[in-house]
Amino acid sequence: MTDIGDVGEEHVAGFLVRLRGGDTDHEPLSASSAARAVVAVRGLHRFCLREGVAPTDVASTIRPPRPPKRLPKALPVTDVAAILEAAGAPGTALALRDRALLELLYGTGARISEAVGLDVDDLATEGVVRLRGKGGRERVVPVGSYAHAALEAYLVRARPQLTEAGIGTPAVFVNARGGRLSRQSAWTVLAKAADRAGVTADVSPHTLRHSFATHLLDGGADVRVVQELLGHASVTTTQVYTLVTVDKLREVYAEAHPRARA
Repeated sequence: MTDIGDVGEEHVAGFLVRLRGGDTDHEPLSASSAARAVVAVRGLHRFCLREGVAPTDVASTIRPPRPPKRLPKALPVTDVAAILEAAGAPGTALALRDRALLELLYGTGARISEAVGLDVDDLATEGVVRLRGKGGRERVVPVGSYAHAALEAYLVRARPQLTEAGIGTPAVFVNARGGRLSRQSAWTVLAKAADRAGVTADVSPHTLRHSFATHLLDGGADVRVVQELLGHASVTTTQVYTLVTVDKLREVYAEAHPRARA
């Protein structure tokens, strides 16, 4: 076959089957690699239809395979606690800031952009914090006692000292020069704390958000409540965390039930 006009839907579908199943000359491709190839083929056939080279778009109904859903990685509660305890050099203004930042991230499930974007006015009501999420959506999230104590210590004892070097900013979290703390600097704060705590797992600000959600669900929180706390537009996004807890339940069941394994 040399004319693209002779290609039919069955040929494109067969191409996808060979990509995923492999043959004597090629190893099977992963779902993500096969999906990229199918997207390229779909683009080619759309172009041929638009340019009049082919009478129909025979690839329009062929859907790229979906890569397997990656489960978020949550840290054990003990690792989170160790990281929070290791935040900063004891007694310094930056240590108080770092502890408050990490306590807030884990205590509210805030995205890193939401945390560094906080202004002092967002803490006006005691016991809650106002977060600005994706698409400009705002939500009010409770602040637990540990995060509240860390924030209060930072705001009273450290932030005034740090802002003396700046020109004035409404930001809650500031750097050593008195300006708003950047996402990159906040990421570094967490990385250093994890290193000092001896936590070897890959840790990012989003890891604390994943841990926040997973630990809530492990504790019996309703998925709809967790959705609101995380600021997800759809509960479907939140439900991925329930898969994590189901895996944990399977593991515990397999280890504890006398008839779980032969």
